[in-house]
Amino acid sequence: MRNIKLIIEYDGSGFNGWQAQVQKGRLRTIQEEIEKAAKKLFGKKISLTGASRTDSGVHARAQAANFRIDSRLSLDKVKNGLNNYLPRRISVVSAEEVPVKFHSRFNSKGKLYKYTILNRQTRSPLLERYSAFVPYNLSLPDMKKAARYLVGKKDFKSFQAMGKKEKSSVRTIKRIDIISRPPAIEIYMEADGFLYNMARNIAGTLIEVGRGRFRPEYVKEILEKKQRPLAGQTAPAKGLCLEKVFY
Repeated sequence: MRNIKLIIEYDGSGFNGWQAQVQKGRLRTIQEEIEKAAKKLFGKKISLTGASRTDSGVHARAQAANFRIDSRLSLDKVKNGLNNYLPRRISVVSAEEVPVKFHSRFNSKGKLYKYTILNRQTRSPLLERYSAFVPYNLSLPDMKKAARYLVGKKDFKSFQAMGKKEKSSVRTIKRIDIISRPPAIEIYMEADGFLYNMARNIAGTLIEVGRGRFRPEYVKEILEKKQRPLAGQTAPAKGLCLEKVFY
């Protein structure tokens, strides 16, 4: 039995997120499409485990996933064979053999996300699917100042989706870099893990700071009070991209 790790790039537009669904009449998911391609390639069903269960509309440059299979196909044939059957918005970038005990989600030590904001007066047909359109002037110095309050080991309950419960809402953000690449503003967030909607809620809060609706120091109060309504709105999924999974 072999354990194969994939690095996958995808455009999340039109997909109902990463995770396979059980409801009938559902939209397609990334996991399902890859499992369907694998069944055609290997002639048997596989169970694919992803490092991050990205939401509907979220993209990935380097999602990690693994599956176990009893097959002698070379890694190049696995990669090329899967790509032959996958829709054009999903691509297996690499395939490698890993120890049988490797688990793409549980062995992950961290993730890097990028949130892209289109910051100009007019929308962009070319960037529409990959950025959130914000036509207001944004103060980068204020956004950067606010971001510094989020770095470190903290309780991010205020940035967790309402109704979602995890054993702990404590996470460690290693860095938040905000870079201007006109007409885009990119927010890079690296952490040991992310709560459900945490990255998008942080992006939404930083946008509010940039607009001048929140003071940068207000982020400290949001963290301390641990109440989701105090933070900014959840930023649109299409602006978020999983850039890397660390092991």
